[in-house]
Amino acid sequence: MIDVLYFAWVRERIGLPKERVETEAATVAELIEELKAREDRYAMAFSDLASLRVAVDQDLTDFDAPLAGAREVAFFPPMTGG
Repeated sequence: MIDVLYFAWVRERIGLPKERVETEAATVAELIEELKAREDRYAMAFSDLASLRVAVDQDLTDFDAPLAGAREVAFFPPMTGG
């Protein structure tokens, strides 16, 4: 089981701030594919990965990052600075 957190418009599209997911995914990309296969709202939220960032256990990483031993994955839009 892994905690999946959604922030900003990702949360709005999926309709949840967080959920606990049972997954066989070895990487973040595989987890995304599993989520997209669930329902249209997930497919819509993950339709453009270029507009998403991901953190595994609060460390910013890439979509090919391994999930072995991870407790949390967070998805959010890119941060903008001022």
